[in-house]
Amino acid sequence: MAVRALMLQGTGSDVGKSLLVAGLCRAALRRGLSVAPFKPQNMSNNAAVTADGGEIGRAQALQARACGRATSVHMNPVLLKPQTDTGAQVIVQGRRLDTIEAADYGRLRETLLARVMESFAATAATADLVIVEGAGSPAEVNLRARDIANMGFARPAGVPVALIGDIDRGGVIAQIVGTRAVLDPEDAAQVRGFTVNRFRGDPRLFDDGYAFTQARSGWRGFGVLPWFAGAARLPAEDAVALESPAVQTRERAGRRLRIACPMLSRIANFDDLDPLRLEPGVALEMVPPGRPLPGDAALVILPGTKSTRGDLAFLRDQGWDVDIAAHVRRGGRVLGLCGGYQMLGRGIADPGGVDGEPGESAGLGLLDVETVMGGDKRLATVTGRCPASGAAVLGYEIHMGRTEGSDRARPFLEIEGRPEGAVSACGRIAGGYAHGIFGADGFRAAFLRRLGAATSGLDYAGDVDATLDALSEHMEAHLDVDGLLALAAPVAAALSRSPRSPA
Repeated sequence: MAVRALMLQGTGSDVGKSLLVAGLCRAALRRGLSVAPFKPQNMSNNAAVTADGGEIGRAQALQARACGRATSVHMNPVLLKPQTDTGAQVIVQGRRLDTIEAADYGRLRETLLARVMESFAATAATADLVIVEGAGSPAEVNLRARDIANMGFARPAGVPVALIGDIDRGGVIAQIVGTRAVLDPEDAAQVRGFTVNRFRGDPRLFDDGYAFTQARSGWRGFGVLPWFAGAARLPAEDAVALESPAVQTRERAGRRLRIACPMLSRIANFDDLDPLRLEPGVALEMVPPGRPLPGDAALVILPGTKSTRGDLAFLRDQGWDVDIAAHVRRGGRVLGLCGGYQMLGRGIADPGGVDGEPGESAGLGLLDVETVMGGDKRLATVTGRCPASGAAVLGYEIHMGRTEGSDRARPFLEIEGRPEGAVSACGRIAGGYAHGIFGADGFRAAFLRRLGAATSGLDYAGDVDATLDALSEHMEAHLDVDGLLALAAPVAAALSRSPRSPA
């Protein structure tokens, strides 16, 4: 059977593309299809380590799970990880290529498109169906000449497109009809229809608007999808999901043990905290810039970051270093994850500028360790145990730099027989490089019990899978899923034109 593919593009960023691709992937899997996700280019500091030893966007890892398959670097061949307001680390097929300024990125288009097409061929070779996710919006026509993420991929690959609009933002008719108006005619011809996402209330109230959108755009509608509340139980693609005050309030309601996490400017892999957020005995508060850390928190978690020294300066600018020092004086606990672990030490040196500008920064001084940036990036899935509880852990490491010092004599974890991380002499400050550790149910329960929190027996992995099933059922109930899947077109001709054979 010929490999078929369909691409979901959005009228803008954060309109629900990642979630709908995951739901459509699970729906296809439940139909007995071998399905794989693909995203030509992603921009996110939430990354996952793949089964083949590279890194991709976290959203594609979730989509791979929805497909019931292992992750691969080919599922997201170009990943941009912002380090500054204008510069990003460029990851190509799972490995760091370079750090580049936005103004220079267009020069890489042809090189990157060749790698994208190569990875698309590699992904398609493993599946009956590929569901492709766009990035941003095809309506950003000012970027079309250097685009590899939307129509710049869809047209050379011969992949039909369904457009997603977000009614919760308001102006969804203008989103869809306006996209049709600004697209080049050949790009517009690549679009086969649209869906309206995140409707609150009775979808029948939008019947007239839906009909108008079909008539003015000339595109077929595939349905109106009501708001899916379960989305909050799935890992988010990027930090936009952390910015909603409603989410902050909901997370605090009716909970007991308070855990605070500052929202660093380059926060990365914050889905580390998702299992804690789902625990009914925990109130996880993501503290935005401009607000102090809560004085009654039992634990402060310093998360991962794409720019450790840059975000350490940002943390001090917010006065959070003072809040953390006061928290420790009151007997509070602090846990640093990856970049947050590096911040807890006495100092961070980056002589080669691999993590930002070259230089050195004084750390928070809460752990007797020091970090030197450099060397190859470590990318690995890991297993081990927690010495304090004996509980098994599993997760992944994705970092540059080496951390040494006397507090390493008290490791936070043991990973594959080696000590990992550090614990202070008082036992209340700890840190390490392993991400994803709170997804291990036994470790999470033991960790929370030591803080005095009741635990729920949550099966986190099972909860994610159940939510993906619920998402696909939600889409089946409200969208023409069969119609969407029927849009998928054979891509054999496009694959035969791939610039190079798969690596």
